[in-house]
Amino acid sequence: MLSGNALTLCADKALYLGEIPATGWHRHAAPVLLLGLSGRFRLLLPGGRVETCHSALIDAGVEHVFDPQGERVALMYLEPDAPEVRRLRPVFARQGPVIGEPVPRAVNRWHTEQRLHSFDLPALLGRQGLPELQPVDPRVLRSLQRLREAGEGVPDREALARSAHLSASRFNHLFSDELGVSFRSYRIWTQVRRAMAAYRPDGSLTEAALDGAFADSAHFSRMFRHTFGMTPSSVLRPLRAVNLLG
Repeated sequence: MLSGNALTLCADKALYLGEIPATGWHRHAAPVLLLGLSGRFRLLLPGGRVETCHSALIDAGVEHVFDPQGERVALMYLEPDAPEVRRLRPVFARQGPVIGEPVPRAVNRWHTEQRLHSFDLPALLGRQGLPELQPVDPRVLRSLQRLREAGEGVPDREALARSAHLSASRFNHLFSDELGVSFRSYRIWTQVRRAMAAYRPDGSLTEAALDGAFADSAHFSRMFRHTFGMTPSSVLRPLRAVNLLG
């Protein structure tokens, strides 16, 4: 059984396991699977909608409040170009951007944690027959690669638009149409991911902020709260491990 909080990052997914405080209103630049490992959590959604559940799948760009209610939780973030997300697009189109209880309750906790660690989303959802995925436009894929592999800086919209031989506005539309998230939001998401990957439990949040190409720790904190609805310290300080895969 797991103990302590842990973060695992791989090329197109991320997993946070542990206990976290209730968030403020926020929206992600990537779809997320929320799981209550020890009990139910609460979701607040626009329009006053409140859901209490063991699991939920939320599409990118959906504003919400996540309240674990003191339970141990798992949060699996899926990059918008991940094959699983491409296959989920028709599912979101049919069922809406927030899907309650997508993980069958018959699955026991040990199996659930094993599937989380292996990022086996189809097994978690009980959806082995997801629709065929549609390919991402090659120009967008190249832009994603440049964003993720950037050194000290992060390419801006104009630079990526030029490399794609598009105007900045046309590039914005293409990026959003292909991935379901705006370029600006995804660029910030990429920076936050880089900062989290650089963080070490005995390290400095300021150093992590600089590794994420933020101007300073205050800038990092603002963008982190915008992305997760929590402060960096409330999420990163409790970590006992940061694991980087692939």
